[in-house]
Amino acid sequence: MNVYDFDKTIYPRDSATDFFWFCVRRCPAALLSLPGAALTALAHLGKPDLHGAVKERVYAFLRRIPDAETMAVRFWDEHFDRIYPWYLARRREDDVIVSASPSFLVGEACRRLGVRCLGTEMDRRTGRLLSPNCRGAEKIRRFREACGDAPVEEFYSDSFADRPMMELAENAWLMKNGAVVRRVKPETAMEVRI
Repeated sequence: MNVYDFDKTIYPRDSATDFFWFCVRRCPAALLSLPGAALTALAHLGKPDLHGAVKERVYAFLRRIPDAETMAVRFWDEHFDRIYPWYLARRREDDVIVSASPSFLVGEACRRLGVRCLGTEMDRRTGRLLSPNCRGAEKIRRFREACGDAPVEEFYSDSFADRPMMELAENAWLMKNGAVVRRVKPETAMEVRI
């Protein structure tokens, strides 16, 4: 089985940021959450967001969106064609997407792709986290919870923040702009030039 990060790996940008601006264009009141999110981010600058305070403030804009799930469907109606062609060409039914982005957002793209999605669980009405942020070691925990001891043949990501998943995979690849830029040696998640 192959596992992929989503944002900037198989989708060229941060899908949550694109989704925010998509929502603002349709519900301008969503902008009212931006100052609080910025202040919370500044207060946590340089500190790990252990309890998801920043993420929850950022997603507080969902309180101003009538139906975030329907908005996610509309978002992917307009943005699905941005999924990188390299991924579409190699997609397999047993692929797993593991993302820090909200599962209600990335899950819609994964439904269209016909693959499994593991993302950050979030209340679609409030932006409150219902699970730990699905990043770093949490990606492994979520993967093991969903897939047991299934071996990871290949893992693709745009960031060394995914080092725990890189170490789990038989082969790990670092991506940039829709292309492999280097292989990562899984045992130590060390860079290997290709």
